[in-house]
Formats: sequence, C-alpha cells, structure tokens
Amino acid sequence: MNRLGYLSVLMIALLPLRGWALSSDRDQPMTIEADRVELDDAKGISTYHGNVKVTQGTLVLTGDLMTVHSKGNDVQKVIMLGNPATYRQRPDGKDQDVHAKSQRMEYYIDPERVILLKQAEVVQRGDVLRSERIEYDIAKDQVNAGTSKPDERVRITIQPRSRKDSKQPTPP
Repeated sequence: MNRLGYLSVLMIALLPLRGWALSSDRDQPMTIEADRVELDDAKGISTYHGNVKVTQGTLVLTGDLMTVHSKGNDVQKVIMLGNPATYRQRPDGKDQDVHAKSQRMEYYIDPERVILLKQAEVVQRGDVLRSERIEYDIAKDQVNAGTSKPDERVRITIQPRSRKDSKQPTPP
C-alpha cells in the first residue's frame, strides 16, 4: 500500500467515531501532523511519532504515538498513546464537545469499539466518567467501565440539569 493508501485507510478507520460527532465532520478534510512517520507496507503498519495531532472538522485527536494496523486496504485497529492521549469532538445537536483522555486509546473496526485504558476519563456537559478502563461499543451505543481489580473503582459525576434540559413532561 502506498503512502496515500495509508492516509485513506486512516480516514476510513476514524469514520465510525462520528457517532459522537457532528455529521458534517466527515465532509471536512483530515489533517495529520507528527514529528515523524514510518509506513511499512509489508507489515501493514503505519506509525506516527511525536506530537501527533489528527484534525477533521470538530474531531481532534492528540498523542505521542499513533499506530494504524491494516490488512490489505482494511484497517484492523488504531492505537494512540499519550501522556495523556486526548479526544475532542462535537456531537450532533449539542452545544458542547465530548472530551476524553487516557494513557492508551484503542479503536477496533470489527466489532466497532473504542477502549480507553489507564486513567481514562470522558467528559460531556460537565458529567464525568472516570475508570482505568472505559469501553464504548459504537454499534450498540453502550459504555462499560471498570476492571476486575478491587482497588480500581469507577467514578461518575453527574451535574444537575435544569427543568428545561429534562425530557420529562412538566406537571400541569
């Protein structure tokens, strides 16, 4: 696969993340910045080193090292490492971005899921979910957090909502 092919594969790999995103992001150009890039056609691995930043519309991913694993023209997984690696994107119909950070972010194509590992945190509208492991199943729109270690607890902070934010009907 040539260099252009790797970039196309990376763009395809990031498309499913748009379940959390503005639908117009997919129509925006993608920019990838790094201090150094290694593309290995034989192994199907492209590695982006140092100050990695991926931008497309409202999507911004940052980290120290990003590795894209491909088989043929199909991306299998994308791993972003950082201290921390970060994710930011604006969901459709929302006026605030979703923010996430962890030491390791893993994105898998089949089944479609994102896994945040080590000091993982997701923040949306002031609500915070913290755990050593947060897994988001994109197809099922389900989140699972926690590990089997007893000293690693899940912490959730939910901000109070005003009545106008509530979907419950107002009593007569």
